[in-house]
Amino acid sequence: MSITSRLSEWQKKKLCSLVNHANLSLLFKASVHGYTATAFHQKCNTQGPTVVVAYNNTGYVFGAYTCKNYAQTGHYIVDEKAFLFSFNDKNIKEDPLRVLSGNPKFAFTDTGPNFGSLVFLHNNTATVYSSPGPAQYQFDPQQMHGNDLQLVECEVYRVEDCGGLMEKPWRNIHWNTERRKGLLSAISEWKPSVKSVKQARILLVGPVGAGKSSFFNSINSVFKGYVSTQANTGTAGSSLTTQFRTYNIKPSSGVTHIPFTLCDTMGLEEGLNAGLDVDDFYNILNGHIQDRYQFNSSMAIQSGTPYFKNSPGLKDKIHCVVYVMDTCKVKLLSDKMIDKFAVFRRKTNQMSVPQLVLMTKVDEACPLVAEDLKNVYQSHYINRMMEEVSAQLGVSLSAVVPIKNYSKELDIDPQTDILLLNAVIQMLRAAEGCFDDLYNVEESA
Repeated sequence: MSITSRLSEWQKKKLCSLVNHANLSLLFKASVHGYTATAFHQKCNTQGPTVVVAYNNTGYVFGAYTCKNYAQTGHYIVDEKAFLFSFNDKNIKEDPLRVLSGNPKFAFTDTGPNFGSLVFLHNNTATVYSSPGPAQYQFDPQQMHGNDLQLVECEVYRVEDCGGLMEKPWRNIHWNTERRKGLLSAISEWKPSVKSVKQARILLVGPVGAGKSSFFNSINSVFKGYVSTQANTGTAGSSLTTQFRTYNIKPSSGVTHIPFTLCDTMGLEEGLNAGLDVDDFYNILNGHIQDRYQFNSSMAIQSGTPYFKNSPGLKDKIHCVVYVMDTCKVKLLSDKMIDKFAVFRRKTNQMSVPQLVLMTKVDEACPLVAEDLKNVYQSHYINRMMEEVSAQLGVSLSAVVPIKNYSKELDIDPQTDILLLNAVIQMLRAAEGCFDDLYNVEESA
C-alpha cells in the first residue's frame, strides 16, 4: 500500500515554518498502522526529532514537536525545545499557534505521544485527551482544536535537518539554455551500435506512486514543449498502471529522432499476488510481452496466449532497467520491498541488462531544492538519500540519478528539463553498454 501524507501544500508550509524549514519524513499514519501506542512505538521509537500531527473534522491541524527520542522508558522527558501547535483551514493567513511548556522539567512521557495537556491516541483510540494546565501546557481548547477531540487521522513525521548546502556541487551540471539544447541534440543524434535495433527499450520499475508514469509524461513534455499528461498518474492504494505499456515519443521542437522507447509496468507491491509478478518481469526483459498486455497479479503470462511474443529479437528485449524511487520515501522502504527489489535485481543481472536508479520528487524531499532546483547536487540531504538508495539496492552511486517530474506545473521549466534530459542520457549510455555486451553475438548470428 502506498502511504501518503495528509498534509496539503499550505499545511506543510505552516508546519515547516515551525520546525525551521526542516524536511518532514512520514513515519507513522494511524489509519494505516493503527490507532494504538504499540503501532506508534514500532514506527517512531529512536527516530530523533519528531512531530505528531492530528487532524479533526472541524478543520484543525494540531500536534506536538519534540527533539528527543521515544524509547518507552516510562519516564518524563525534559525537552526545552518541545512545543504544541495548531492551525486551521479557516485562518490560512494567520500564524500558527505555538505553545511552550509551563514546566521546564516536563516535555512529554514516552509511554506514547503523551504531552500531558494533550494525549494523542488516547486509550488506543482515534481520540485526543485534552487538559490544559499551567504545570504542563496552557492553551485555549477552542483555539487549539475547536473542542473536537475525535480524530480523522494522526501522523508522525521525523524532522530532518537538511544539512544545508555543500560548498561546491558534487556533480557538475550546466544549467544554461545551451546545455538544454546540447542534451536534446545529443539524444536526437544517438543511435544504437547494433544494426537490428532502432530504439533502446528502457523499462521503468518501482513501487506504487514512485513516479514511473509521471516520468514518461515529463519526458514527453520536454520534447513537446508543453506539459503533457498522456500516461495515467495520480495517488492510489494500488498501481494505476495495470497494463504493460510501450511509449514512443514523437519528434518535435527541432528534434528529428527519438532513439528510445519507455516501457511502463505495474507498480511493485509488498504482498503476495500483488503488483508486478517476477515471472512477468522476466518475460518483459526477454521481449515476450507485447504492448497493452493486461497484468494478472495472481498468474504470469503463459506461452501461446494473446500478447505473448514467441520469438522476440534483440529489438524487442529490454536494454536498460530503471528502478524509480520516491526520494521522500527512501527511509520508509520496508524489508519486504527491499527484498523484492533484490529479486528483480538478480533477474536483471542474470540477463546482463544494465540498471539505473531514478530518484523522483527531490524538490518535495528537500526544501533547499524546492527553493532552487540547481541545489540538487549541493544538498547534503539529497546526497545522503542517494547514498542510502545505493546501499539498499546494491547499485553504485554513479548509477543513481535525481530528477523532478512535472506534476502540478502548467509550463515547462529549463532547469527541470535539464535534469530530465540528463537522466535520459545516462539511460542511453547504459543501454549502449548492453549493446556492447551483445554486439559480438548479434554480429555472428
